[in-house]
Amino acid sequence: MTAPMLARVANTVYWMSRYVERAENTARFIDVNLQLTLDRTGGINAQWMPLVSIAGAEKAFIERYKEPTRDNVLHFLTLDPDYPNSIFSCVAAARENARTVRETITTEMWEQVNELYHVMRNAQPEFLSHHFYRGAKRTAMLFTAITDNAMSRTLGWDFAQLGRMLERADNTSRILDVKYFLLLPTPEDVGSNLDVIQWRALLHSTDALEMYRQTYGPITPRNVADFLVLNRDFPRSMAFCLYRAARALTRIRGDDAHHSPNLVRRRLGQLQSDLEYATIDEVIGQGMHEYLDGFQTRLNQIGDAVNAAFFQPRDREEAEPSEPKGTPAATS
Repeated sequence: MTAPMLARVANTVYWMSRYVERAENTARFIDVNLQLTLDRTGGINAQWMPLVSIAGAEKAFIERYKEPTRDNVLHFLTLDPDYPNSIFSCVAAARENARTVRETITTEMWEQVNELYHVMRNAQPEFLSHHFYRGAKRTAMLFTAITDNAMSRTLGWDFAQLGRMLERADNTSRILDVKYFLLLPTPEDVGSNLDVIQWRALLHSTDALEMYRQTYGPITPRNVADFLVLNRDFPRSMAFCLYRAARALTRIRGDDAHHSPNLVRRRLGQLQSDLEYATIDEVIGQGMHEYLDGFQTRLNQIGDAVNAAFFQPRDREEAEPSEPKGTPAATS
């Protein structure tokens, strides 16, 4: 690192940023599904279980809620204090992290995350609507904007940026996976008005609709995937997020960045390189769901390496595990 920073503080800022980003993105994909179900009268409940599946929380949900109704899924993903990735749980964790590093962040950052916490704490199940999720998303986005505009470009900001970009890359892949793997009801709907509406809603959920139209014009599945996976200019594309994460990592490592790479830099660099030289036809050819599933697995491995390299109170050499033999199998 370019300057001394306690591992505890770095870890706290990193996860504060990840939790806010995760809460925002959960609000995004819930909101897009709300919009998709507004005009549907049949099989509505079937449109909600996919959101639980894409979060990898089927077992926990079924144990507590049994049926994947709209109300059950919304409560589970939004307000359930016992589900660690609900919006409320993420915001509560972000607030607690922010509280412990008040001397590192700004007053405005603390006030914003505290406000978001009280909004979620006081939320009532009957008011979980499009307007609620839109407001939660914008409040989280304001926290990010304050971070970028008020925090000095020191190691604290670098760790916040690294955490945010890794989390955002993961969530963009999950939102895209919802559409490719789960949301379209039947093969007969491909190319229909419903199909176009869903792709448009997907772009809207990532704030990508206008930028996509400027780049491609008409909406097609191939071009949407290309934009969200490989585009190097759009801030929520997977490729852009990895590029920004790599920049943050270079600043964190400082003078060491051009010497022998540690496991974090190696894993991140390999994944970034794969996206840089891939084509969307190659990605689709191997199966979009399988590709995104593998991408998420590799991001988890990068997160593990970040934890070992920077946050564990051990010697640096011990904190960086050796590169595993072979390629780990992707898990859903």
